[in-house]
Amino acid sequence: MKKLALLPIAVLLAGCTVGPNYKRPAVTVPTDYRDAMSAPNLPVSSLGNEKWWLVYQDPILVQLIHVALQQNYDVRIAATRVLEAQAELGIVRANQLPSAIVGSSVYSQQNAKVSSLFPAYEVNAGQLNLSVLWNLDFWGKYRRQTEAARAQLLATEWGQRAAISSLVANVATAYFQLRALDSELDIAERTLASRRQSLELTHVLASHGSASDLDVSQSEQLVYTASESIPDLERQIQQQENVLSILLGENPQSIPRGRSITEQPAPENVPAGLPSELLERRPDIRQAEENVVAANAQIGVAKAAFFPSFSLTGTGGLESNALNRFLSQPSQTWFAALNVSQPLFEGGRLRSGLKLARAQWQESVLSYQQTVQDALEQVSNALVAYQKNRDFRGQQELLTQATQRSDQLSVVLYKQGGASYLQVLTSETNYYSAELNLVQAQLNERLALVQVYQALGGGWRD
Repeated sequence: MKKLALLPIAVLLAGCTVGPNYKRPAVTVPTDYRDAMSAPNLPVSSLGNEKWWLVYQDPILVQLIHVALQQNYDVRIAATRVLEAQAELGIVRANQLPSAIVGSSVYSQQNAKVSSLFPAYEVNAGQLNLSVLWNLDFWGKYRRQTEAARAQLLATEWGQRAAISSLVANVATAYFQLRALDSELDIAERTLASRRQSLELTHVLASHGSASDLDVSQSEQLVYTASESIPDLERQIQQQENVLSILLGENPQSIPRGRSITEQPAPENVPAGLPSELLERRPDIRQAEENVVAANAQIGVAKAAFFPSFSLTGTGGLESNALNRFLSQPSQTWFAALNVSQPLFEGGRLRSGLKLARAQWQESVLSYQQTVQDALEQVSNALVAYQKNRDFRGQQELLTQATQRSDQLSVVLYKQGGASYLQVLTSETNYYSAELNLVQAQLNERLALVQVYQALGGGWRD
């Protein structure tokens, strides 16, 4: 009996784990990003390491992101998937341990007399059993399954972080677009008020013979051009508020405002850090790598199916037809067995299963390498977009200032009779367009910063 009890320990000590141990797939990572911003005294640390509330310093935007992280359905669904993966891991890990079942029964039986050879009798009996089954993990099949389930759990957790990073970027993007629309509406209303004043002046000049009916008609065109854009901008603003409301996990409603688009922080240089840091920081890369770990472990599971399986079965308990003898020695029962089974013919199922596991591993490796390459592209594109949008915004500011001066001068000259109203019309149109283009340039600069931050793997840290 003692030798039988030591048998499981001996079998486990002699056991091994088949299948390859995990090694991170090789990827080609450059030493620096293409078009990375280089400047003296630029910090080595990447912008992706910063907390999102330090990158987006508008108090209202920070509050909106906090609400979104608590209420957004995509993030809440991702959190539920993590709970599912934790439960799956617990189920799979239980295969490594023995299972025990306890059962009891009490029965009473009475038979009538059939003949002198079969007299009447009555039986009252009780039974209490404990059954144990242990599928020994001699080849590491269940350990590999647990390894795969644990990797899937980590992949799900990184998927949750990717959802958080995307949500932070989406809320910031929608908020900046909303503030840009607010600026465009302010420009349109201010321009409309100015053009109405010009129309009144043109009417006065026309009444005194200093302006023609054509001047009046052209002045009216300017008024209508500014006024027609206001309803469309108001429509876009309300629809953008609806977009933000859904991101916040709320029904469509008005959104509070904070800083204007020009007051949103836009650093001159963005530290990108080292490309190799992306392998550790970007959630989608980490998720893809954990999928490789899981696929690698499944190869071990497929290999273990070729080898014999061992299981221990044991049953022990008490059985007696008299209650006063239930706990006595003769009522004790036990049974123990070691079962060994070896697959002989599976019609190629086991070999095909191993080929499938290896092909799935190869697919996960290629997916991981592709994810890394896509991440490098996204960072490089975001960096060059931020720098060029910043340069464009600077030139657009100069252009707007020049058109403003031309507009002011043309009005002065027109009042003094030194310019035609066509020149006023052209100058006002150019200034209005330049102002709107400047707002779009300021928006593009802020959106490029959002893209850089997300591409560098930022936004998911609490």
